[in-house]
Amino acid sequence: MDADSDVALDILITNVVCVFRTRCHLNLRKIALEGANVIYKRDVGVKTLSLRLKELESLITFSTKLQMFLDCPDEQIFLFQNNSLNLTFTSPLKVIFTDFKVVNVLAVCNMPFEIRLPEFTKNNRPHASYEPELHPAVCYRIKSLRATLQIFSTGSITVT
Repeated sequence: MDADSDVALDILITNVVCVFRTRCHLNLRKIALEGANVIYKRDVGVKTLSLRLKELESLITFSTKLQMFLDCPDEQIFLFQNNSLNLTFTSPLKVIFTDFKVVNVLAVCNMPFEIRLPEFTKNNRPHASYEPELHPAVCYRIKSLRATLQIFSTGSITVT
C-alpha cells in the first residue's frame, strides 16, 4: 500500500442505546391495549412495556424511564427514535421528554491491513492490554472519550 494513497474507512454504527424520562406517569396498560407491536409485562414489582419494530426496541417502565435499543445504520437512528415516540405517545396527553442520554454506541470498522497485536500492545502500553489466552483482541481504552476499542489482528476494530 502506498503512503500517498488515501483509503476511506467505512465506520458502521450498528447499535445505539439511549435513555430518557418523561415528566408524567404513563398508563402502560392503556398504551399496551391500544398500541401495535407491544408486549406488556407485569414482572416482579415492575411494569414494563416493550415496543418492537424491525430494528427498534423501546422498553418503557412505570417510573417514566424509557430505554431504546436501535440496531440499524446511523442514518435511520433518528427516524426510528421519532417513530417510536409517535407510536408510543399518540394520546392527547402532552408528554415532555427530559434527561436524554446516549448510553452505549457500537461501531465496527475494517482496516485494509493486518495489525500485529503484540507490537501494538508494547507501543501503546498504558492504554492497551492484550491477553491472547483470554481474548483474541487488544482492548484499547480511551478514558477521555469513555470508549473501548477491540482491535483484532485481521484489521477489524469494534468501538463501544
